[in-house]
Amino acid sequence: MPKITIYTTPSCVYCHMTREFLDEHNIAYEDKDVSADEAAREEMIKKSGQLGVPVSDIGGKIIVGFDKAAISKLLNIG
Repeated sequence: MPKITIYTTPSCVYCHMTREFLDEHNIAYEDKDVSADEAAREEMIKKSGQLGVPVSDIGGKIIVGFDKAAISKLLNIG
């Protein structure tokens, strides 16, 4: 299983959906709150070129937003 980091904010609906989807499939991930962690915010911007959340880093592949199909494909889940 690739290392997964998701960059989120507490009030983001799509961030919640991303976490919920991963939790439903028992997939471990590191959740970084970019509203409270400036270093995580800079890391997210460097990786994605985006300020919007969520940003998922799945084994070095970046997904911006909650893209269930792309996440499923990278993790081989249905």
